[in-house]
Amino acid sequence: MTIHALIETARKLVGDGRGLLAMDESNATCNKRFAALGIEQTEPTRRDWRELLITTPGLADSISGAILYAETIHQETTNGTPFVKALVEAGIIPGIKVDIGAKPLAGYHDEKVTEGLDGLRERLKEYRQMGARFAKWRAVLSLSQGQPSPACIEANAHALARYAALCHEADIVPIIEPEVLMDGTHGIDACQDATSAVLQSVFEQLNTQGVVLEAIILKPNMIAAGLTCDTQPSLDNVAATTVVTLLRHVPASVAGIAFLSGGQSAELASTRLNAMNVMRKSVGARVPWPLVFSYGRAIQQPALEMWHGEASNIAAAQRILVHRATCNHAAINGEYNAAMEL
Repeated sequence: MTIHALIETARKLVGDGRGLLAMDESNATCNKRFAALGIEQTEPTRRDWRELLITTPGLADSISGAILYAETIHQETTNGTPFVKALVEAGIIPGIKVDIGAKPLAGYHDEKVTEGLDGLRERLKEYRQMGARFAKWRAVLSLSQGQPSPACIEANAHALARYAALCHEADIVPIIEPEVLMDGTHGIDACQDATSAVLQSVFEQLNTQGVVLEAIILKPNMIAAGLTCDTQPSLDNVAATTVVTLLRHVPASVAGIAFLSGGQSAELASTRLNAMNVMRKSVGARVPWPLVFSYGRAIQQPALEMWHGEASNIAAAQRILVHRATCNHAAINGEYNAAMEL
């Protein structure tokens, strides 16, 4: 595959009005969500849940790509079809999470750096042979007094850039996810300052590593107040501040922006994405990238609550999953509204 083919794959992922389904939760995270609903926390149950997601009829109308986890990419449907093949046959591009999680950053209290570069070249080669066409690496940066520190920002930006370069070497499109967490009581201005610093460092490192920006997708947080902040900004304020911040720090050559949901409710994630695309339509070419979604909980959670680990609930859960995907598809076009939730 040439860099031109990688650019084409990146455009397919973000450029036709669809978004990404993030189903790459670690086993521990998936088990935690199961436990909260009283669902059995076993490998067969995780496989059943992910088969429900992958085999949902009509999902490809709104979903361009699905991010898998290391366990999931090796699993099969009940009829013996590998999950990767099932996705391709449905018209969805398979992807894979390749980092091994955020670990404590030595010398910096309560800050983390994402690890997983050791052996990544070999793992990417294996995943490419299995059918993965894009990958994801998540950096986690907390926002509080004095955090994220410059050291934390630089360490994570450097790792993201090295990961991206290795992805291109392996003929895989990298999703770059520098997440400034929404947890906390901080206001929108603090989020904008921290996110600006993170994005600036990330693109400096990508440039240093020679990464072709047309063949990457950025997965950032929205610019908003912390989830427990007493004063929540208006919808238009979140949309405008997010778009302005991206325009200041993200090169126009990047293939697209696929927002993470970051703990927002399903409806709020759709509403804010819609507001940004309404704004994008109004200013036209001034916003050079597609603004789409790469949501996990904001798409999955309502369906998971319906499924509850019961085979008899699969069809109902799949209908809810399609509904959430359809709402976000509409948000990409600036056509989502509250009436869709009735």
